[in-house]
Amino acid sequence: MPQTLADHRFDLGDLFTGPLDLLLYLVRHHEVDVTEIPLARVTSQFVEILEVLEFLDLEFVGEFVVTAATLTEMKSRLVLPSGDEEEQAADEDDPADDATHDQLVRRLLEYKKFKDAADALEERAAEWRDRFPRLQDDRPQVERDHAADRIRDVELWDLVSALGRIVRTKEVSTEGRLKRDVIPVHVYVDRIGSHVREHRRATFSSFFEGTNERHTIVAVFLAILELVRHHAFRADQPDRHGEIWILPPEGE
Repeated sequence: MPQTLADHRFDLGDLFTGPLDLLLYLVRHHEVDVTEIPLARVTSQFVEILEVLEFLDLEFVGEFVVTAATLTEMKSRLVLPSGDEEEQAADEDDPADDATHDQLVRRLLEYKKFKDAADALEERAAEWRDRFPRLQDDRPQVERDHAADRIRDVELWDLVSALGRIVRTKEVSTEGRLKRDVIPVHVYVDRIGSHVREHRRATFSSFFEGTNERHTIVAVFLAILELVRHHAFRADQPDRHGEIWILPPEGE
């Protein structure tokens, strides 16, 4: 039976935490307050990243589509010209627009509050491990929860954005079915991990050179996520909009 992309899909639902996380990332990227969302720019960037998520064929992309539709509608109400001054005044005072915007801001503020609290707890846990390593060894041994692992140094959305820039420069073959000799993701994990360890660092974009096959691009991206998320590899972006570097685990 021919294989499909779904046959090689990793469980990424716990890593992509939802459209509010992406929206908060974009707001922070523009260095503005949550209540002052630059709607035009954020909507365009949200849709660009949504296209990457659809390219990755993620099952939960529907949640992002709903948010993108809401943002697009809000943006269109701002930019569409009105027929006359009375109609324009009516649009500006439309309570439906205000309600939608206020609801989105409230949801985003609530999400930010919980995210900041979770980040603070994680920082405290890291400080505790650094200060009391011996006590940590005495703690009961439990199975490691990979779902609790985090993307380090570079945020997940930075990697997704970088993938989007790569895909937009390629004539990608989007054929739905995969070849029978397709290379499994875990093989790319081994290859990329060995390459980074040998050369001490490598650019994110270099792993996508020489291919325009959709299944290969997806597999390489998932392999990089696996290394950074589960194997302590690091991602670093010295310049804000520059190249992302993949580095071996710290201390190796």
